[in-house]
Amino acid sequence: MSADLVAAAMFAGVVAYALFGGADYGAGVWDLTAGRDEMADRARRQIDRSIGPVWEANHVWLIFVIVMLWTGFPRAFSAIMTTLAVPWSLAGLGIVFRGGAFVFRKSSPSYAQAQLHGVVFAASSVVTPFFLGTIAGAIASGRVPLDGGGDPLTSWTGPLSLVGGTLAVLVTAFLAGVLLTFDADRRGDAELSEWFRRRALLAAAITGVAALAAAATIERTAPSLADGLHGPGAPVVILSAIGGAVTAWALLRRRLAIARIGAFVAVASVVSGWGVAQYPDVLVDVATIDDVAGAPVTMRMLLAVVAVACVTVLPALVWLLRLVDQPRWK
Repeated sequence: MSADLVAAAMFAGVVAYALFGGADYGAGVWDLTAGRDEMADRARRQIDRSIGPVWEANHVWLIFVIVMLWTGFPRAFSAIMTTLAVPWSLAGLGIVFRGGAFVFRKSSPSYAQAQLHGVVFAASSVVTPFFLGTIAGAIASGRVPLDGGGDPLTSWTGPLSLVGGTLAVLVTAFLAGVLLTFDADRRGDAELSEWFRRRALLAAAITGVAALAAAATIERTAPSLADGLHGPGAPVVILSAIGGAVTAWALLRRRLAIARIGAFVAVASVVSGWGVAQYPDVLVDVATIDDVAGAPVTMRMLLAVVAVACVTVLPALVWLLRLVDQPRWK
């Protein structure tokens, strides 16, 4: 039971990172595709205002997930980090380059250098979620053996990994597009809000198609996960579809506050559906939670740490998000 609770806490961190870290990555996607006209400059300034106060804080969720996996399920951690060393390394490099470029483009001594750092920031915002998505696809399709001896290339380049990486980039762009539409509107910039709104609608449509492609790929390449999605994961997947539909409707009707809520529900549900469908496996078709759980005393200590974090770290993060959500920061 303790191991299940630790796994649930760890996966809650995955969902949180998909939401908050995903919104940051998606903002970089729009930075990359904005163009070079006056509206693009305004969009990039809005992106800086929206993610500037929180972009680094959101990595706490990824750190939390990695530490929980390493401590609570060390055999699974070893298997994932060994077999999937290449995409993990590329995702890590993306995080580092993205962070450095985001900071340095604001203090570059020349416009050319600022442009270079901007390109690195934006490109890394695409690269990082893509490789994180390939990791999820490799785990979900049963390509990570428990001994860590999986193929270093084919383990993360299978159909589900490639679809998962693409879907991860699209989901982040969709979420960020909705949030940036809301932020620009709240600042009173109706023209920029409309600019983001059109792109958010396009991202919603493309993401919906990609989600269908992912479902078809799961049916062909990950039958165990497909069974879970047909069973206990089905209500969560349906909720995700409803959230996406509500978001599209709200964007069309310019009900931006509703669109923001719908986008959060859609993304949180699609990630949660993966976790529910995969349960009780940590590595699909390879190892369950009980197979790779650490010692009972370790599980109890991790639960104690989670409890302490809930009353210390979590309120601080909520307060930070609450502060930067005020109109004066947008």
